[in-house]
Amino acid sequence: MARVPALTTNGHRTVRKGPVARAKWLTASVREDAETVIAAAFDQAEARDPEHHRNWVVLIDGATHQRELIQTEAARRGVTIHIVLDIVHVIEKLWAAARCFHTATDPAAEDWVGIKAARILAGDAPGAARDIRTEADRHLSDDQRAAADKACRYLENNADFVHYGQALAAGWPIASGAVEGAARHLVADRLDITGSRWTVPGAEAVLTLRTVISNGDFPDYWIFHARQEHERLHPLPDQHIYALQA
Repeated sequence: MARVPALTTNGHRTVRKGPVARAKWLTASVREDAETVIAAAFDQAEARDPEHHRNWVVLIDGATHQRELIQTEAARRGVTIHIVLDIVHVIEKLWAAARCFHTATDPAAEDWVGIKAARILAGDAPGAARDIRTEADRHLSDDQRAAADKACRYLENNADFVHYGQALAAGWPIASGAVEGAARHLVADRLDITGSRWTVPGAEAVLTLRTVISNGDFPDYWIFHARQEHERLHPLPDQHIYALQA
């Protein structure tokens, strides 16, 4: 079990430099459904590891439908995947639960969240859920404990995907900051401009172009595009359909 330092407001800890993503591949779509986009991501992963020798780690945000699509696609391809629930979403649930026990301005709420988060990061999400329920049983009425119970159910329903001790020990990602940053760059920076209006085909074309550029494929694409345009505008005569007469 990995040891995780306690999260406090007054502690001093040297922040380690995070890993740098390599060989990133981005995709996005407003036209295709989630099943199609997930299949495209699996295509990319399978092209990199056709024999399924490497660990396949899938970081999710907790959406049940998305997770089920991922599991179905993995089963269809016969590949073992390790699903990790984004720790940021877990901490959001903890903050909501903290409001059951502390006011919005109470600094003790941050310590409360930090203690629970550290226990979850160390691989003991069931223990954190039990602690929250015990505190709720002692101090809260049924009306006051709704968010606390919701956080516990969230941890229990995702028990198979919050093994952060294992993930940290293996060096797997546990937070989707890189993914969220890519989504902001790829989608929001262009499509979410104030006052802009988009059709689905237009937005899809822009997203496709931005992914080609971000993935470093634009030079090859442009050569292909220029060649195709030249053939369209200046078609070669169909010499092969004529017979030689002289």
